[in-house]
Amino acid sequence: MTSSELWTAATADRYDAEEREMSSAAVLGPTLDFLAELAGDGRALEFAVGTGRVGVPLRERGVPVVGIELSEPMAAVLRRKIDEDVLPVTIGDMATTVVPGMFTLVYLVYNTITNLLTQDEQVECFRNAARHLAPGGRFVIELGVPPLRRLPPGQVAVPFDISERHLGFDTFDLVGQVLVSHHLTRDGDDGPYRRDQSRHRYAWPAELDLMARIAGLELERRVADWDGAQFTQDSEKHVSVWRKPA
Repeated sequence: MTSSELWTAATADRYDAEEREMSSAAVLGPTLDFLAELAGDGRALEFAVGTGRVGVPLRERGVPVVGIELSEPMAAVLRRKIDEDVLPVTIGDMATTVVPGMFTLVYLVYNTITNLLTQDEQVECFRNAARHLAPGGRFVIELGVPPLRRLPPGQVAVPFDISERHLGFDTFDLVGQVLVSHHLTRDGDDGPYRRDQSRHRYAWPAELDLMARIAGLELERRVADWDGAQFTQDSEKHVSVWRKPA
């Protein structure tokens, strides 16, 4: 078991509704195009497949997808959408769990590598990706750039969402390189606010490149989003592709 916090049944049951925007065609279209092109005629392995937000539509595009998921409740939601023989899922952590076969693509989206709360575990995640990749295969991560430029001296919190039904802000442990995401979410139009929080270990792009090198992978491309925009010092996230040498 890694240090990742487990998603509960209650969280899993409301996940798709709360992430409806992330499941929209505008968001998923470029994501699926990017991943399908890299998978080619091979198989794809999704680390932390969750409820299948990406894995299910990618499978529907004709890419054979296999998933690893730590949370049994999240996998149970996915199973309501697609059969096990069409998209197999293994319950386990993404740093050490091994599934049969080789893949042309391993991918980890939506900041999920930060669920691993130590550097050692994140390194093992890269090694696990490399373990599953065929020669020439790619490992893809989507990850936000730590928003520390928004954190003036003496301030400990950075807001990331202020909307009608949700208030979100991050607090930072700069020494431990850990942030805590705090959420106040309103249930319904007039309901009470529900408070949730989750811990994450943030990492810089250069740190990920070193993890990749430790795992025997080489940086092939880094862009600012799934549409392929140029990554610059002002980019708020990146999509990075590392290749296993042939």
